Amino acid sequence: MIGRLTGSILEKNPPQIVLDVGGVGYEVDVPMSTFYNLPPGKDKVTLLTHFAVREDGHFLYGFLSEAERFAFRQLLKISGIGARTALSVLSGLSVGDLAAAVAQQEIGRLIKVPGIGKKTAERLLLELKGKLADAGGVSLAATVDDSKSDILNALLALGYNDKEATSALKQLPAEIGTSDGIRQALKLLSKV
Repeated sequence: MIGRLTGSILEKNPPQIVLDVGGVGYEVDVPMSTFYNLPPGKDKVTLLTHFAVREDGHFLYGFLSEAERFAFRQLLKISGIGARTALSVLSGLSVGDLAAAVAQQEIGRLIKVPGIGKKTAERLLLELKGKLADAGGVSLAATVDDSKSDILNALLALGYNDKEATSALKQLPAEIGTSDGIRQALKLLSKV
């Protein structure tokens, strides 16, 4: 319904901001990752939004990146996860960290997020498996540069699982090219 807003920031009261769009002030809840990256003062900003209608009201959630909005929407699809919990997860972990935690099934990273217990973390890992790694270019690969994205996709296509591919990717130099990266990753994986 409301997919994007561009306007000036009138107020900042974490985790909510008031965005002036053509004289109308929209109250928008944002994760802390977005909040900290907002421009200073009353500068113009564009937020991608998620509009939710519930019995108790209409709510707008804003994000600076498509990756954050996508992750938020994936979190909302999980039974027992509401908007507040989804914002809390995205405030405690970047999208890349969340995708890495899911790919590597690291429950410890999720438990550190306020409001996430062991059972909720287990449900998140189960329900999000494979969903952050492949939809519409918004993935763990979206958080690394293009060559690392290509290397990750090549390893996955060769039959390695997310955990193995991500582990090999972490061991590669930051500025490596795609073909050299694939060769080195395969060498690393053959030693395991």
